[in-house]
This record gives sequence, structure tokens and C-alpha cells, in this order.
Amino acid sequence: MSHPAPAALPDAWRVEVFRSQDRPDPDGEQTLAAALELGLELGLEPIEGLRLGRGYLLPPELSQAAVETIARELLADPVVDTPRITAPGGHPEVPAGVHRVLVAPQPGVMDPVATAVGRALVRDGHLAEYSTGTVATFRAWELTGAVDRAGLETLGRRLLANETIDTLRFDSEDLPYVQPGGSGHRGSVEVPLRALDDDALLALSREGQLSLDLAEMQTVRDHYAALGREPSALELETIAQTWSEHCKHKTLCGLIDFEGERIDNLLRSTIGAATRTIDAPWCLSVFEDNAGIVEFEGDQAVCIKVETHNHPSAIDPFGGAGTGIGGVIRDVLGAGLGAEPIANIDAFFVGPLDLPADEVPKGTMHPRRILRGVVDGVRQYGNCMGIPTVTGGLWHHKGYTANPLVYAGTVGLMPSSMAHKQVAAGDAIVAVGGRTGRDGIHGATFSSIELSEHSETESSHAVQIGDPITEKGVLDTLLRARDAGLYRGITDCGAGGFSSAVGEMGEHCGADVELDRVPLKYPGLSSHEVWISEAQERMVLSVPPEKLEACLAVFAAEDVEAVVIGHFTDTGKLVVRDGDEVVGELDMQFLHKGNPRTVRQAAWVAPDVADPGVPTSTDPQAELLALLAHPNLCSREWIVRQYDHEVQGRSAIKPMVGPAGDGPGDAAVIQPLAESTRGLALAVGANPLQGRLDPWAMAAAGIDEALRNVVSVGADPERAVLLDNFSWGNCNEPDRLGSLVLAARACHDVALAFRAPFVSGKDSLNNEYRVGDRTLSIPPTLLITAMAPVPDLRRAVTMDLKRAGNRLYLVGETAADLGGSHWFDVLGLDGGRVPRPDLERAPAQMRALHGAIAAGRVRACHDLSEGGLAVAAAEMAFAGRCGARVALGSVPLAADLPGAADGDAVALFSESCTRFLVEVEPDHAAGFEQALAGFPCASVGEVTDDGRLELLGRDGATLVDLDVEQLRQAHTGGFRG
Repeated sequence: MSHPAPAALPDAWRVEVFRSQDRPDPDGEQTLAAALELGLELGLEPIEGLRLGRGYLLPPELSQAAVETIARELLADPVVDTPRITAPGGHPEVPAGVHRVLVAPQPGVMDPVATAVGRALVRDGHLAEYSTGTVATFRAWELTGAVDRAGLETLGRRLLANETIDTLRFDSEDLPYVQPGGSGHRGSVEVPLRALDDDALLALSREGQLSLDLAEMQTVRDHYAALGREPSALELETIAQTWSEHCKHKTLCGLIDFEGERIDNLLRSTIGAATRTIDAPWCLSVFEDNAGIVEFEGDQAVCIKVETHNHPSAIDPFGGAGTGIGGVIRDVLGAGLGAEPIANIDAFFVGPLDLPADEVPKGTMHPRRILRGVVDGVRQYGNCMGIPTVTGGLWHHKGYTANPLVYAGTVGLMPSSMAHKQVAAGDAIVAVGGRTGRDGIHGATFSSIELSEHSETESSHAVQIGDPITEKGVLDTLLRARDAGLYRGITDCGAGGFSSAVGEMGEHCGADVELDRVPLKYPGLSSHEVWISEAQERMVLSVPPEKLEACLAVFAAEDVEAVVIGHFTDTGKLVVRDGDEVVGELDMQFLHKGNPRTVRQAAWVAPDVADPGVPTSTDPQAELLALLAHPNLCSREWIVRQYDHEVQGRSAIKPMVGPAGDGPGDAAVIQPLAESTRGLALAVGANPLQGRLDPWAMAAAGIDEALRNVVSVGADPERAVLLDNFSWGNCNEPDRLGSLVLAARACHDVALAFRAPFVSGKDSLNNEYRVGDRTLSIPPTLLITAMAPVPDLRRAVTMDLKRAGNRLYLVGETAADLGGSHWFDVLGLDGGRVPRPDLERAPAQMRALHGAIAAGRVRACHDLSEGGLAVAAAEMAFAGRCGARVALGSVPLAADLPGAADGDAVALFSESCTRFLVEVEPDHAAGFEQALAGFPCASVGEVTDDGRLELLGRDGATLVDLDVEQLRQAHTGGFRG
């Protein structure tokens, strides 16, 4: 085929590296499968082949010999790759019959691979120096098949690129090879504010993406009227970042009128109150730092944080999730005096993967593309950092179609003596790590507003691009500086950029900053852009003057950029200079305490949904297979295998368990200290199907699920800690806020009952999507994370069945708790009673089960959650490649079971809380029963050697009889990435 001559070919050497024809191309094969899936959805012509080439544009002054050496020794693997080299201004040789789609970062978008290549060229003597734009990268996709131009463009825009951050070329070779432009004004820019009326104030907030409401804008106006001057753009932006919902948690910490009661600070009066009442002495730092810190063993502590990165992931799933995990890693690095990250957690909530294309809201991506992107983002960042991703979850609901939820968490290890930090006047303010660019502008305020069909263009600047290699260097050098005692305060440069990092560190003293010292990725940024940019991989330190030289030397030794950008003062003022000009001066008291506290109205009215009762299970066998294949229950192995959960050598119980490693484990267990047999269990709990029906019960059940997950593997519930992550809709709407109040109150009640303190958390509100005059809200969603020590790893257990002849016990009482259940979802039913734990019995029951596990009386344990007993038994059987026989007549049922209820259906599919299916050897049966005396506990069956799962009804009739391979295939037959 012929290719049109481009208007202008790049004046650069071009190297394209493809896999050799006789070698597999995993990226091409995976993307081809997605392209074929997309083609079926959109009616595209068949695509026969798809290959990926990694492209590089190198400086034209290099000689051909040098470029050949670079390609051979640096860019291509001679065993599996074939490089193509094109001279400056030349046209690449493209195989006949091939379409090409080129994807390159837009000017101004960070290109970490190009930076790494450029630095390598300097190191090897090919270049004297490197600056942004000297090297550029791109992706060259080559397609074969009868795809017309329209199909090619659809494929490129829907699958191969994200035009928020990418430039696309279709059968054209004129790639961009320029440095980012821009002529941002350096210096103070006055914003006329004092004379504005209310409408104009709101317009300014909206058009400037300040995300401040009328009362807040009026407060700012009145403040500057009292000062007798107008604010600068930098001052106004600083106030907006600091007062944003993302940073200030204005809803949870504000005033709420709910059912005749005035709530002053919902967070403090519920979650915070529970933690204060429990007053666990082993909690070293809670709700006062970037992460919660608790004692682990000896002089070592562990810290944990889980963050959300929802809005950025909706616009750019790969970058949003990647920088989400990068940001939470920096949270742990910035907790106390810094912790070593030892494990990552992720959790995704996305729309249905089989959603018809015409039901995808305008301006959004299909849930399949979002899911692939967020998985890729976490995979690349975590794997490159050398941090294992060990646990998490995936849930689907139509309410997440336009507004996905992406949670990222990190666990760190640190000396207990380093759990606290301080800042002193006279300390140098040192910026460490990545350079500052235009990426991430308005990230904090962007996260505080609803998404819309225009967000991908209006808020593209809020998308951040991650560079895990730079962050790995920051991690290693920070820990060396920490151990040498070279700084006394640290925080990450996240939401709000320097404005938040420096502003928060200097809140109680003051700070003087010099913006002209900040290293930039490229020229053209205005003063306020430098100040509020959320460019990634940056940390801010407070360094005593006498230790400054030694501190900077540690970073210089590893080529990690560290620059003094100012100093902390005792003035109580935040002063920002650019050269000789003061571009911002703010009183710290006004900045941090001056925002007005709005009174919000909250109400809760239960949805008008008829209770369907307990219907008869007409085909239990088919319903079980459907549940195993349900998007919320099916195998996550396609995700897990992309993550390195073995790096660092700490994973004791893996995400997948059993002889074949395909059983869904309840919790991951890591071994933080090589010299100790004490482990650490991590797990999450959530159910988005329940929140609309009963937000209190949803929150309570989520806590119960997270705790029973860690107890199932041998963790001690008396040392468990919790994290809350609320993701809600627009809480200016009374019904949304009312459900949030109930969920928070459940957190208080359940935490107190279990004596499990909350140590950290995060809220993400305004998760709504506007299309024209229609607003789509996510379901009320609470992700609970539980962390607890496993006293002895040698007694840790997994969920896979171990040996024929062992007994099966059901611990816990089963009730007609089917509201929000997955069985109802399979049947298309709504309503019903949402499960809630028995707070008088559940904590003691978990402690009793833990005692039995710690005594070595348990061979396998699996919590009963989504899908109930039927799914738990099936998963244990196929994970262990063992058969099992379970008699429902022995299942302990609640006394208040409705008279007309199908008892078999309740026993099979109820999702009642605090229940476990436990495998016990006959010799330990008496001891196990004694340990659980006084709690609902019954022998319900046995492990068999026939490789079949048999579930017998209360009358003894066979309801389910399936080969374990059938169960496994149903479980693995869902979306596979």
C-alpha cells in the first residue's frame, strides 16, 4: 500500500524496536485481543495482526555509527528484538499492506522513558548534556487487515491512545519533536476581587477551577478588603488548594443538621471518637500524619495509608492509577520521618464490562478500557518500584461507568522511634526528586468537583504522569538520609503541590519560598503554576542548617535532584518570592483556619423498594455456576499475575493459593522482618450493592468482612486496625449526606465493638458525572482495609481444602440476609434485608476462632461473603483440588427466619456476617468444638476424595453435584484482560 508523504518529518534520528518476526509479541497479542473485542462492539472490519514498536527520536547531530550503537546496546534486546533506523528527514520503511498508528506524548506531557534514555546517552558519552526534548519517544502500532480510515481512527482513539495526553498519527509520520512551549508570566498577577458581587465571585471560582463555594469566596473577598489590597493569583490558588474538599475534608469536618441534631465534625465524632475511646497503646500516630503508624515487633513499627485517585483515573486510567500508587507510596515515605514501603494494595470499582457501547455516557471511556488502564498503571508503577502488590479487590456496578473508583494503598516499615516529625524556624526547605511541570495543575480542586462530559478537555491539565524510576531513587536516598538523621521533617508533594506541602509543614511557624530555585521540566510556567503543580515524585524536607550540606550530598551521590527552595521562619506568614518580587504573602492562621464552616442539611429516607422475601432457588446448581462467574466474584488471576507479589521476598501467603495457585485467598500475609516469624495480614471489604438499601449495614458489614478476611488466615483480631475510604456522590444533596452520616456512625459503633481502631482514612466526595442536565451518581461506597499481625507464620492458614476425611464446620449464624446479595443480583431482584453483624457476639466469636487457628486446630478457613456458603464451599474445593460434601440441614439458621422462606436458599446464598467455613482434622475436632463453645458452630460436612462438590438440601436431596473442574472453569471464565 502507499503512504502519503507527510507535511514535515521530524528532524531527528528515528529508532523503532519491534519484536523479531519469530518471537512472540505479548503487547501486540494482548492489544489485538482487545481490538477484536472492540471490533465486535463497534462493527469494525477484522484486524488480522497488531504489533507494537517502541520508538525513539534522537538528536540529529549524532552519527549513524553512534545511533547504531545506541540501538544495539541500549534500546533493543538482540535476542528478541529487531531495530529499524531512519535518518533525519527520512521516511521509515514500512512493510507492504500495513497500516500504522503512531502515538506520542503531547508537548508538555512528561516522558520518563525519554529522560532515562537521554541521561544514558550523557553517561555513555554520546551527548554532552541532556535537556527535555533532546530525546522523545513514541509507540508505533502496525496493523494488518481490511481496516478503513474510519475504523483506524476509532481503534486509535478508543484503544491505542488517550488524546488527553497523547498525539495520534494515522498512516502519517510527522511526529512532534519539539520542546514544550509556553510563555507563562513569572511574577505577581493581581486578581481584582474586592468589588465583585456574588454572581461574579461564583463565576471566578468556576472559571478558575477554584472549587470554592459562595461563602468561601465571600470570606476571601472580605479578608482582602480588610487588608486593603487585591489577592495575587498565587495567593488565590493557594487558598483554593488548602480549602479544597480533597485537602480540608470540609464535609466530614463541617457542620451537619441531621434529623434534628447538629453534628459538629462528623469525622471526629464518629471514627475519631471510636479511636480515642479505644485508646490502643500500640497506636503510635493516628489521623495526624500522611499515614497511620502502629507498633509491630520490638523497635519496629508499620504504617499504612490507602488513597483514592478517582477523577484522574476517569480521564487517564493508566496515568491516574499509576500516580495514585506513586502518591500513596510517597505518603508512606512522608509518614513520621519516613518508612520503607513493603507492600501495595489496590481496589477498583468500574462499570459493567459487557455494557453496550451506546450506553457509555458521552465523554467517557468504556469500563473495559478503564479497567485495563488502571491495572496497567498499578502494574507498571509497583513493579518498577520493586514493591509487591499483595491484595485488593475488584467490583462492578453500572453506577461506576462514568466515574470509576481507584484505590491505592501502601504499607511501610520503620523504626518506632521515627514515628514523629517536627519543623523548626531556620530549617532549609529542600525539594527532592522530580522536576516541576504543568502536569497536575488544579489536581486537588479537580478532585473536589463532579466530572462532566467536558472533563477530558477542561481538566486535562490535572492529569499527572508518573516516573517510578525517579521515585525509586527518591525512596532509596531518603531512607539513607533518614537513618543518618539529616532532616527532622518530611512530607510528600501531592495534592496542591508546594502550596500544600510547604503550607502544611510551616503552618505553626511560617515559611519563605523562592520559586526561581525550583527545577523545571521545561520553560514557560507561570509563578502560580510552579507553586501548585502536582508533578510527581517530589518530596519536601525540613533540614537543619548544620546538616544541609551532608543531606544534599546523599542525594547528589545517587543523581537524585535536591534543591533548597527556601527556609522556615517564625513569622506565622507564608511568603513566596519569584526572583526579587513577592508573588504571594498569606497569614498562616487565615490560610489554615479561616475557611467558613458551612452548615449542610442531611436526611435519610429508605428507598421505596418492595421486599422480595426469600424466593425459592429453582436451580441451585445453575445459580452457583452463575455466581462463580459473576463479575464481582470471578477469578482475578489475570490481574494478580501482572503484579509482582514476590519481590522483596516477604509474601508468606500469596494473593492466589492452593496447589495450582488459583484459589482466591482471603487475605495476604507478609513477613516484614526476616528474623521474625511474626506476620502481617492485609485485606479489604466492600459491597457496593448494599449502600443504597442500608448505608449503616453496608458499612458495618464491610468492616466485618475485612476483619474476618484477616482472621481467616490467622491474624489476631485484638490487634487489628482499620482504614476507611468513603467515596460518595454530591454531599450538598441531603440524601447523599444522610447516607454518609449513617455509614460513619456504623464505623464508630463497629470499631468500638471489635476494639479495632481506625488509624487513617480518606474521603472522596462529589463522585458524580454530568451529561447536559442529567447527573449520574456513584453508589455510596465504603472501602474498609484491615491490617492485623499474625502471631506465628507457622500457624497461618489458607482457604484451600487440604485432605479427604477432614471435617467441615460452619462457624456463625445464617439469617435471611439477602439485601444487596449477589444471588439477588443474579436473579435480578432488589430490596431485602442487608446483612449486619451481631455486635454483641461477633467480636468474641472472631477471637475464639483465632484461638483455634493459633492452637493449630485448623487446616483451612474461608470467610463466607459474596455468594454465601455455596460459593465458599466451591472455592475451597477447586482451590484444593478436593471434593466436599455439605449438608444444609446442619447449617445453624437464625430463629427469625421467615416462615415461608426457602431454608435451602438461605443456607446456600445468604451473605450474613461473621461466618466461616473451616476444615478441621478429626483428631482436632473435639478441641475445635471446645474452642468455639457458646457460639453458632456446627459440623456440616467433610472433605472427600472424589473431586466433586455435593450440596445436600435440608431434606437430604442433592441440590448441587459438580466436578471441581467445572467449578474452576466457571470461576475463571470471566473477563481476562
